[in-house]
Amino acid sequence: MERQLGDCTERIGARQWWSRHRPEALRLLAERTYNNLVAERDETQRVLRSYADAWLASDLEKVLASYHDDIELHYMGNSPLAGTHRGRDAAFTALGQASVRTQRRLIAVEDVLVGDALGALIAVEDLGDPPQRVRRILLYRVQDEKLRECWLFDENQRFVDDLWSREG
Repeated sequence: MERQLGDCTERIGARQWWSRHRPEALRLLAERTYNNLVAERDETQRVLRSYADAWLASDLEKVLASYHDDIELHYMGNSPLAGTHRGRDAAFTALGQASVRTQRRLIAVEDVLVGDALGALIAVEDLGDPPQRVRRILLYRVQDEKLRECWLFDENQRFVDDLWSREG
């Protein structure tokens, strides 16, 4: 029921509003933040699991389709492939060169880890000829259901730098 108070409308300032509605506003903000984090974690988990399954199955089409159009690959170390490769063309060129130069073969994805903002795969690959087994951590940021950014950390960076410095 609405009560008419003449031509007056009660106006309250921001401080008054905040003091009256603070508990509810904070609860809604926390709930929304939590729900967004859960949704982002779920998306990251789903995308990384799908990517790992495709990689393990050697399904190159699904692997490549997992990458965002604006993918950024960050390769560590001191080799011609070290640095940041932006966009699908640059990223796919770097991925191709890395694969040819290392003669890489995926052995296992040991784990899929998911945090609030990033996810990671712990992969084991045989690299080089003769092959040397190397554990690699691939840290990902997911956006729009795709892999948007990747940082690659190798267990034996000197070995990888040597392989990546060879002409393919």
